[in-house]
Amino acid sequence: MQRADNEWLDKTKVELHLPTGRARIFESFWDRPTEMSYSSGNYSVYLSLIPGSLDGSICFGDRWEAHQFRAAGEMFFVPPRQRVHVRAVSRQPASLIECEFEPEAVRAWFDGDLNWTSARLKAALDITNPGAQRTLWRIADELINPGFASATLCELLAAQLAIDLSRYCNSVNGSSLHGGIAPWRLKRIDDRLATATAPPTLHELAKLCSLSVRQLTRGFRVSRGCSIGDYLEQKQFGHAKQLLLSGSSIKEVASSLGFGSPANFSTAFRRSAGESPRQFRERSLRLNLTA
Repeated sequence: MQRADNEWLDKTKVELHLPTGRARIFESFWDRPTEMSYSSGNYSVYLSLIPGSLDGSICFGDRWEAHQFRAAGEMFFVPPRQRVHVRAVSRQPASLIECEFEPEAVRAWFDGDLNWTSARLKAALDITNPGAQRTLWRIADELINPGFASATLCELLAAQLAIDLSRYCNSVNGSSLHGGIAPWRLKRIDDRLATATAPPTLHELAKLCSLSVRQLTRGFRVSRGCSIGDYLEQKQFGHAKQLLLSGSSIKEVASSLGFGSPANFSTAFRRSAGESPRQFRERSLRLNLTA
């Protein structure tokens, strides 16, 4: 990765080189707003392992106006040969996993070079695919707690991740955002989802955006490249993970998010994250993510 302007200050905790690239877990901590620019010849996908610890926005400098920054989600994807300008601040030491893929390897999964339109670049900054997130978590666990044939398993998981990302990017309108939702409406939705409370209904969000439920659901998929249901679920369980890592009990988390019982919350959490809330917290402690 070629860096310029500001050095990306991070500390690699563990790293594994793969035939198609590499995977690593690193920590960063910026106690004040920091700006940096870099470019890379590889594909890179990132996932914040401590939800809510990093507040960042990205501008693709060669494609967008200098002031056109977009907020990065918990999981985001940066294509190769893009000049990236980043603004970031972390409320606490942030742990992230990065998987880097060489273009030659990814080209086969994309069936050639994908046309990185503005729509696809925007969608890449907030990936809400639950399967891809679970795959990154599994790679992180293997990096910290390697078992039998860990390198081979990580290679297979990385290939699965690349295929999930190729499907996601190909599902995004490649030419325009025609039929999407206006940015001010998307901001209203994100503002409503910014706090750890019971999730809104589709009717509530539609009213908030002055749209019908049909217009909301169809337009949201065009704008964000995923269903609004998947987006709501990921945001809700992102809040749940923050609360679990902060020390809240499962009962307290279930109540704050509007679940009728801890059992209902645990079932929904397992369906979304692939593990129980207790397993998530124990694994996070093993990864030393809260240290």
